[in-house]
Amino acid sequence: MNGTKGGRGRRLVLWRHGQTAWNLERRFQGSTDIELTDTGVAQARRAARLLAALRPDAIIASDLSRAMATAGELAALTRLDVTYDAGLRETYAGAWQGLTHDEILAQFGAEYTAWKRGEPVRRGGGELETEVADRAAPIVLRHADKLPDEGTLVVVSHGGTIRTTIGRLLGLESHHWEGLGGLSNCCWSVLGEGARGWRLLEHNAGTLPEPVLGDDD
Repeated sequence: MNGTKGGRGRRLVLWRHGQTAWNLERRFQGSTDIELTDTGVAQARRAARLLAALRPDAIIASDLSRAMATAGELAALTRLDVTYDAGLRETYAGAWQGLTHDEILAQFGAEYTAWKRGEPVRRGGGELETEVADRAAPIVLRHADKLPDEGTLVVVSHGGTIRTTIGRLLGLESHHWEGLGGLSNCCWSVLGEGARGWRLLEHNAGTLPEPVLGDDD
């Protein structure tokens, strides 16, 4: 990672996809390929207009259609090519996928409670959150390493994958990752390059970052 002397360093914008029908139904998507609703497309277009103002240098995205369509709105404005990677997909959650929140509680209540306590749980027999971070975080870092000094990378992915990736990049223990909270559809989090590594600048934002004045002095 480059130093930040004389500049703000590089920046990562981790952007969740727009709304899907399963989001509305509180149905667990995981790695199931569900498309955006018309509202989701409109959300992506609105957010893309804002994010284009950051003049990103590169865009990478999950290859699930909801992320691809979201990324495509920003690509159309910036004229950047999008690099798609299956490693940025949402957590595979086996038997949980396709179930509503209430159905998960009814059928897998103990598993759900253990997960919420921060225990390592293979939800529905799927991936551990640490395994999601193991596959996603290196992809983000590899593309971040290609950025120019003070460059910006936009990562279009999914709520769970973004949270685990942020937790890993911040060096947090995995049982603390849930403390980051979720992302709303088409909102984003921003990580900036600091003297001691990545730091969280914005979380679940829907507006452009404002300068932080008087943070450390």
